[in-house]
Amino acid sequence: MKTFLTLAVLAALLPAAARADAEHSHAHREARAFGEPGDPHKPARTVEIVMTETEDGKMLFEPISVAVKRGEQIRFVLKNTGRIDHEFMLATRAENDRHAAQMRKNPDMEHDEPNGRRVAPGKSDEIIWKFSISGEFNFACLIPGHREAGMDGVVAVK
Repeated sequence: MKTFLTLAVLAALLPAAARADAEHSHAHREARAFGEPGDPHKPARTVEIVMTETEDGKMLFEPISVAVKRGEQIRFVLKNTGRIDHEFMLATRAENDRHAAQMRKNPDMEHDEPNGRRVAPGKSDEIIWKFSISGEFNFACLIPGHREAGMDGVVAVK
């Protein structure tokens, strides 16, 4: 009887879990205030972003700014040449400010989202993003202390 009840409860919960997962993955594909996830099957301009730190404690993105045309799709190649984890989170400045506050409360939060990745030392990753909206947007490393040490950049979309 216990087994039957357990199976009945699990069967009742499965549709809700499937809906939640579908809603979660849908959120990853939708447009945001700073553009939308790119299509890996379409052409994209490659922009390499190097993430590192210096001996004197500064943390850097190279380059610190990127100019993009409205409608352009960019393939950001993220290379961590440093000795510690870094991340690249693309958003509006206000969204990254809010996210940074969450990261201070949960510093081990990792990202594998269409607009953000955490990259281990010596590793690379990539993000494909279509900038469908004009404006000035932010990319930052939101690991506590990294943005404040210099890992804060701009994407200017004209």
